[in-house]
Amino acid sequence: MTFSAILVAGGRGTRMKTLTPKQFLSLKGKAMVLYSFETLVSSPRISEVIVVCDPAYRSLFPGSTIFADPGERRQDTVWNGLQMISPKNKFVCIHDSARPFLLAQDLENVLDAAEQYGAATLAAPVKNTIKESNENGFITRTLDRSKLWEVYTPQVFEVSLIRKGFELVKEQVTDDNALVELIPYPIKLVLGSTSNIKITTPEDWILAQSLYPTRSKSWNLDLRESSWG
Repeated sequence: MTFSAILVAGGRGTRMKTLTPKQFLSLKGKAMVLYSFETLVSSPRISEVIVVCDPAYRSLFPGSTIFADPGERRQDTVWNGLQMISPKNKFVCIHDSARPFLLAQDLENVLDAAEQYGAATLAAPVKNTIKESNENGFITRTLDRSKLWEVYTPQVFEVSLIRKGFELVKEQVTDDNALVELIPYPIKLVLGSTSNIKITTPEDWILAQSLYPTRSKSWNLDLRESSWG
């Protein structure tokens, strides 16, 4: 079974405080967006990658790349990408271009889970204690860490499910899972490497520069061999 993929690259990256959107900054001599693009196109199960980005940056990609224009909000950008996918593909894989360290094996694992369950997302159990606060910044309760996961991308769905989610959404959502949750439909959590960080701030950029040489299949081996596996 083949998949379509949407690479979300339309953000302005204002928290990075650079004139160039963060996904197009050079990371070790290559635009950051190209790392995840190359991982997606390398999967034998992904038949097409739709890059949703400003036309000014399309020359970075191969001439055969499919493009869509970004929208005002993330969900608008994803919607524009959905309009370009092939009708022959049952599933769509949505990934943030600001996550350059996606491992090929993690990608295949989340595709497997989506085929089995209809909807799946890469994620990892949270490591720190999480507190809930009131509007004045005081702790109101401690959340049960054993039930909490940090969600990554890719997030993979049957196309019909995410289209249904778009029919139901009435306000801004923070990720694509939230659209499918509106149906509601259960989404399978798939353990992914914690190297799959999102580059959002200048501090994240410094971390990405320092961690780049360790990007490999052996990353985060201790987590993969833990009881969470």
